[in-house]
Amino acid sequence: MLGAGCKQAKSSGTAMTSGPIVYVALGDSTGAGVGAREGGYVARLFKRLAERRPQSKLSNLCVSGATTEDLIRDQLQKGVALNPDLVTVGIGINDIGHGLTLEQFAKNYDQILSTLKAKTHATIVVTNIPDISTAPRIPSSMRSQYQRQIDEFCKRLEEIAKQHEVAVFDVYTITKQELPSHPEYFSGDGFHPSDQGYELWASQMWPTVAQAVGLAE
Repeated sequence: MLGAGCKQAKSSGTAMTSGPIVYVALGDSTGAGVGAREGGYVARLFKRLAERRPQSKLSNLCVSGATTEDLIRDQLQKGVALNPDLVTVGIGINDIGHGLTLEQFAKNYDQILSTLKAKTHATIVVTNIPDISTAPRIPSSMRSQYQRQIDEFCKRLEEIAKQHEVAVFDVYTITKQELPSHPEYFSGDGFHPSDQGYELWASQMWPTVAQAVGLAE
């Protein structure tokens, strides 16, 4: 089993040592669970959270196809208004697909984290961008370029998260290592994770989330 994949940063927010947790998820199709029958990584994280903190609440605002621009326009203020204790952010792969520049992405990502830090008391955990360059739906001639873009966007994302003292879950490294030899981690659409793929994601991400909210594992 791989390590938890957390790139350490000083934890944002305050550890929640007892009581239910209000969890808000912001992001794209992977948060929404496209490709799976039993939910994406968000639903699976919440299941673990609710087992340990009964009466916790999840508001999953993730939308398939969302870019950072979409998240700012459609999800961010809704998430702030819910007064969350925990926020996860998983966004970026569609920025690459829709042709946003690295600078546009960075500006938007900084705005997302700045807003969450300024307007909520939440502990924030972000997931970087999965390396899906080996997905069956990606033409082989495009894979090297796509991987380079994902790598560049991940590096910038991690720099911004560090500036905001936000913990980063490193799904990029895990997927880069695991996906080429595990086609079962892709769903039937050849792009999104399968149930097995999401379970890998959630099981590896859970220790990072648990630590962030003060749950001993």
